[in-house]
Amino acid sequence: MILDEIIRKTKNDLEQRKIEFPVDWLGRSLAYNPFSPKDVKGALKSTKDNPYRIIAEVKKASPSKGVIREDFDPVLIAKEYELGGADVLSILTEPHYFQGDKEYLGAIRRYVPMPLLRKDFIVDKYQIVEALAYGADFILLIATALSTKELKELLNYTRHLGMEALVEIHDKSDLTKAILAGADIIGINHRNLETFEMDMSLSSKLIPLIPNGKIIVAESGITTHEMVLELSGVGADAFLVGEHFMRQNSIENAVKKLKYGKIQRV
Repeated sequence: MILDEIIRKTKNDLEQRKIEFPVDWLGRSLAYNPFSPKDVKGALKSTKDNPYRIIAEVKKASPSKGVIREDFDPVLIAKEYELGGADVLSILTEPHYFQGDKEYLGAIRRYVPMPLLRKDFIVDKYQIVEALAYGADFILLIATALSTKELKELLNYTRHLGMEALVEIHDKSDLTKAILAGADIIGINHRNLETFEMDMSLSSKLIPLIPNGKIIVAESGITTHEMVLELSGVGADAFLVGEHFMRQNSIENAVKKLKYGKIQRV
């Protein structure tokens, strides 16, 4: 199964990185880190003035679609997202299936003010220290890939470092894990990680089960302002969009259309 394969490769890569760059070395590098974690919750929570928070994804490829954008310049893409009115950026750092790179975080951090999500398959505290060292403000934790105990430990460690986590769920079992682990930001991924099939009704099924006070992110398959309105109507605060933006000639205009329903000045 593809998720198991990605996790296996992630763990193999980790063993090598821990030898090349021990966690103590990473920790010492934080003393020279000019970037402190930004207010992620403030950037994601829906408000009257900014009801549709957009998490725009810097994403070159995916396991199901292959290369999505040939002319891939992560910094230029990030700048277009900023001009379009995106609230947060999601940066793919998984190298094998998404052709991502940790270096994108540091490069983008220098040029845009929005909070950055390290989107990867986080299974170890080392990756969280790494995320902070490279400039991320929060990380992705995938409930399906972790036990409740592992999820809680990684979430607590993330907060210990002054960061936050987007805990991604795919069904009721994942939601139970997220709640027990103490997640404050819960992402509902409409795409099944094993079959890649899309269920756009998943948010409307799961959001009523989420306790009040959580920030809710709808993920995957969102392509129109009308879909944003519908998902907002059932309780979503933010909307994570990657492939749709990556396929557009004008990324800036695509963000504006999705967020505002029309191309307008930000």
